[in-house]
Amino acid sequence: MTHPTPEAQAEASDAATEAALLTPDAMPVGEPLAWPVVDHDGALLLDTGSVLVGEAERDFLFKHFVPYRGDVQRSEGAAPSAAASANGGESTAAIRDMHLTIGALTGLRPQMGASGAPMHPCRLIGFAPNEALFVTTPYVDGRPIAVTPGENVEIVAIASQAVFRFVCTVHALSQSPLDYLVLSKPANIRRLRERRSIRVRAQFPVRYGIGEEGAGYDGVALARGISALGLSVSAAWALGKVGERLRVAFQLRSGENETAIETTAVIRNVQAEAADPAHTTLGLELDRLTPAEQMAMKVYVFDRQDDVLYWTGSVR
Repeated sequence: MTHPTPEAQAEASDAATEAALLTPDAMPVGEPLAWPVVDHDGALLLDTGSVLVGEAERDFLFKHFVPYRGDVQRSEGAAPSAAASANGGESTAAIRDMHLTIGALTGLRPQMGASGAPMHPCRLIGFAPNEALFVTTPYVDGRPIAVTPGENVEIVAIASQAVFRFVCTVHALSQSPLDYLVLSKPANIRRLRERRSIRVRAQFPVRYGIGEEGAGYDGVALARGISALGLSVSAAWALGKVGERLRVAFQLRSGENETAIETTAVIRNVQAEAADPAHTTLGLELDRLTPAEQMAMKVYVFDRQDDVLYWTGSVR
């Protein structure tokens, strides 16, 4: 039995990827698709059987995404990154006011030289009777963050109702049964008030269905911004009037976690895009999220805060 050479395998992989890549001519308009369509990172754009209403919708699809046939195997693509900006205010709080739970998402960074440094994600995994905290060790570029016992670190933690910032001293580092840090009782606790206006930039596909009732989805829009309660999306046409509802579905990726959200949205505003009047920007309020979906939205927004000062409203 002969085995293919690495060169032959690479050529086969390239050929499969090229075969999966779609062109506008390969996307029929006005008739059901015979296969699903995915973006370059594997995110589902259109299900099998979806119908592109017109050429404007097809043009929008190829302008904002890189469509591939979802039924053809190909090499993996890289997920797009997203930039973030937000504002908030803060007030003091006591440790009992935080109501932190095991698994709560936190961000950590060394306090020394912290100004402008990123927060590194980790999770709360335990409490001690003296109110010391146990958190998973943050990783940077595949390596544990460089902290030493006795060093002070800044923490931002997402609780069920609010976001908090505080300072801890690193008591110990441990590698068994997993990498984790032992932190002192929190000090200098600040409650960072979440506002409805807090929004970060985003770029991911949002499948939509016209109307509150129905099965399946009619097309795909592009998320431009996201908050804990809603989305700003760009679409090929006005999907409805203010006050009307849509069905929406999208995936949120935060670290190694991926959450599928499938719900309804109220259209709060509709505007023609200045750069391209043929396209429309819609503000959507997601008012029927489950508690798990609400937390996923908060985590996604938090993950895109590269500086805790964005939450406090301080000047950088």
